[in-house]
Amino acid sequence: MDNEPRSPARAARPRLWLTVVSLVAFVALMALGVWQVERRTWKLALIDRVERRVHAPAQPIPSRASWPAITAASDEYRHVSVHGRFLHDRETLVQAVTEEGPGYWVLTPLERGDGTTVLINRGFVPSERRDPSTRRDGNPTGEVAVSGLLRVTEPKGGFLRDNLPQHNRWYSRDVAAIAAARDLRNVAPFFIDADAGSRSAGAPIGGLTVIRFPNNHLIYALTWFALAFMLAGRLFVTFRGGLFRRQRFVHEPAGGPDASARRTGSDAGTIVEPT
Repeated sequence: MDNEPRSPARAARPRLWLTVVSLVAFVALMALGVWQVERRTWKLALIDRVERRVHAPAQPIPSRASWPAITAASDEYRHVSVHGRFLHDRETLVQAVTEEGPGYWVLTPLERGDGTTVLINRGFVPSERRDPSTRRDGNPTGEVAVSGLLRVTEPKGGFLRDNLPQHNRWYSRDVAAIAAARDLRNVAPFFIDADAGSRSAGAPIGGLTVIRFPNNHLIYALTWFALAFMLAGRLFVTFRGGLFRRQRFVHEPAGGPDASARRTGSDAGTIVEPT
C-alpha cells in the first residue's frame, strides 16, 4: 500500500472526469441562455403580430378553398366578420372560467348562405343561465352579422379533462367533435370569438377573449448565463490553483542546516514551493 503523501499540486489538480463534466455543463448552460434569447425574439414578434391582427378592421372570414391551409401561426386572432343565421337548437356549452366567474361558453352554429357553417362562440353565461330557456330573449332570429376573432380548434379536451360528447360535457372548443355531435355539415375548421359589439340584451357576454403571452425569457436567459459564468469562474479558480500553477523545486543537501526542520519524508532534501 502506498502511504506516501500526495504533493500539494497533485492534490489541487481536478480530476479529469470532473473537468469534462464541468465543461459540458458550461456549454449546455450557455446554449440554454442563447435559446431563451431566441425565444424572446420570437415571442416579441408574436405579440406584435397578434396586436396588429386584433386591432385591424374586421375582414370577411377566409374562403372555403383556403380552410385547409389555416393555421394558428398565420391566422389566429384575425379580426373577421361573417353573416348567417344562428341554429340555436344546436348550441354547445363549454365549461369556462372567466373574469366574470365560472360558467360556460355558448357555441352556436351559424349557417351561411353558401351552405357552410361556422361555430360562433357567442360569449359567456354563468351556471344559472345554462338552460337555453333562461336566455331566449337574447337569441336573435333571421340574418345576423357577427364580428370577432378567428380562433383555431381546440382538440383533445381541456387541461387534464377530456371532452365527453356522449354525456354532453365539453371542456374545450373542439370544432370537429362538436360538429359531429350536433350533426353539422360543411363546418369551418375554426370558430369565432364574438366581440362585445355582437351581443344584445340577455345574450351571452362577448368580448372576453384573453390575449396574454407570458414573456419571461429575458429572466430565464440571464439566469442560465449567470450559472454558466459562475461555473466558469469556479473552473478558472480551480485550474489556476492547481493544474496551471507554476512550481519551484528547491534542492538542499540532506545534511544542510535546515534539513531537520524541513524534512517531510523519504524524499527529504527536496521540497516544492509554489510561486
